[in-house]
Amino acid sequence: MSKQVIQTEDAPAPIGPYNQAVWAGNLLFVSGQIAINPATGELVSNSIEEETHQVMQNIEAILKAAALTFDNVVKTSIFLENMDDFNRVNEVYGQYFEDGQAPARECVEVSQLPKDVSVEISVTAYRGE
Repeated sequence: MSKQVIQTEDAPAPIGPYNQAVWAGNLLFVSGQIAINPATGELVSNSIEEETHQVMQNIEAILKAAALTFDNVVKTSIFLENMDDFNRVNEVYGQYFEDGQAPARECVEVSQLPKDVSVEISVTAYRGE
């Protein structure tokens, strides 16, 4: 099985030795995204809701570059700096998935995230035959 790197200017460039996403067979593994606006390179941090929207928009741009949508997402991992933000993040996150079609996921609180953001989300998507 070969792997193929996905890269788009519509999402933030990696800030370390990793790629935005990698195809492995029919699975696309999207690296954890934080709320960096790709147009400005600046963090979006006015509120946890705005931060979550930016994260989801970054993921959406990467999925689009791979010719996928949120409908293809089968698994997500959400990392929160503060679990008290769960309901607010969940409200925004849920807007990106059709009713009854949300992927499997976990959500965990961590002590610190890159650039001291409040939320990071990674996804795994599937391309059908």
